[in-house]
Formats: sequence, structure tokens, C-alpha cells
Amino acid sequence: MDKLVYTALGAISNQSFQRVQLTNDLANVSTIGYKRSITARPETVALEGTGLPTRYQAVISARAEEINLGEGYHIETGVQTDVAMNNFTVLGVQGDNGDIAFTRRGDIRATETGLLETGSGHLVLDDGGNPITVPADTLVSIGTDGTVYGLDGGDPAGVPVALGNLLLRDASATPLVRRTDTLYTPADPEVVDGNGDFPTGPEPVSISVGSLEGSNSDAVEVMVNLLDYYRSFETQMKIIKSSEELDESGSRMMSVR
Repeated sequence: MDKLVYTALGAISNQSFQRVQLTNDLANVSTIGYKRSITARPETVALEGTGLPTRYQAVISARAEEINLGEGYHIETGVQTDVAMNNFTVLGVQGDNGDIAFTRRGDIRATETGLLETGSGHLVLDDGGNPITVPADTLVSIGTDGTVYGLDGGDPAGVPVALGNLLLRDASATPLVRRTDTLYTPADPEVVDGNGDFPTGPEPVSISVGSLEGSNSDAVEVMVNLLDYYRSFETQMKIIKSSEELDESGSRMMSVR
């Protein structure tokens, strides 16, 4: 009975991570640029060390925090500072700790202080890792190659001037994981430099201007997976209850009358 209950409780404990993951995906179905984590189901492995040699434990794969960069649907906005990252392209922004981090969120706006930031409030960086500054009364637009242009608002007939290039990286060969501030960073710390940047991959970076990328989390798929989780939870609880009843029955049979 000990082995049976131990295994069932281990499965329940580890599946709770899956529930949190699915709930987070469901809550971000409508979040611009949101990327769900790679689906991770518990795997049963033998435990070594103290305790019974026949004990097994359900564990979550190490890839549970890895980001699925599959493209979401595109929302056409016509705004020249809205960009949707294509394929495995990610945008460099300043994380909460000041380091370079990455996102797929492309709703870029100029702040009152003359800096570019995303809709989540993270500063947009240039290809040198520095925030992009915008002079006062400047109309901002972004080219399909990632160049940020500024046009004097008092001279609509003027020529746009390049203000910098967006920090864009191809992550096709670099698995990314989610940080605590919801941004992304390479899973392998060996490829990250001192500022948080990583070498771009073999594919060319690509963005679509005038549109935003929606979440790649599908509400129906998440709901089905949640139902599977709750059914599995109920099954594990029934196993524990049944083992308790079997244990009580065995105790009654062994009792001295």
C-alpha cells in the first residue's frame, strides 16, 4: 500500500505544475504576443537512494519552461509602430533587472520621456543593446527591416531620419525559457553574453509592420487539456481512497477476535 499511495501522491504533486501552466495559457489567450510553454506531461522514473527500492515518482520534464514559438494569428492594425515577429524572430527589450531580454510583443509606442516601449512597459532596445530615444514632436515609424524612423511633426513633407535599428534575433536554433517578468531568455546560459544577448540564428529575422501577433494559446485546446488533468486528478484520488479501504480491510482480517 505504501508504494501505491506514494506513487499516486507523487503524480498529484507534479501534475499541479501542469495545472498552473494550463491555467496561465488560458488566462493569456487574448494577450498580444503571448507564447505558451511546451506541453509537459509527467514521466514516471525510478527513485534511487533511501527508501524502498521499488518506489517510483512522476516528474516534470526539464523542458516544461521552454517557450513554444509557434506563430499566433496576425491582427492588422495599420499602425506603423505595430510589428508582428515572423517565424522564430524575437525582439530585444530591457528586462526588470536591466538586462537584455526578449519578447514577441510588438505594440511599440513612444513614451512622454522620449523612449520606445512595448505595451507591457518594457523599453525597446537597439541593436547595440541601448534604449531607442525619440526627439520631441517626432512621428515614429518602423521599416520592414527593423529600422526605426523619425519624422519632424512640424514638417510633414520632410524626410524621415533613422533613429536606430530594433534588436532582433532569430531563435530557431536557441531554445528560450520564460523569465519571472514574463520575458524570454535562452535556456542555455552558455550562449548568453554578459548583458543577456545571444547570437542570432541561421534564419533571417523577419517582421510584419502594421500588424500585431495574437497569442498562440488556443482556448479549446487548453480547456480539453484541463479536463484531462482533472480526470487524472480524480483517478489518483480514487486510487488513494481504494488503497485506504484495502488497508483497512487487511487490518480487520488480521485483527485478533
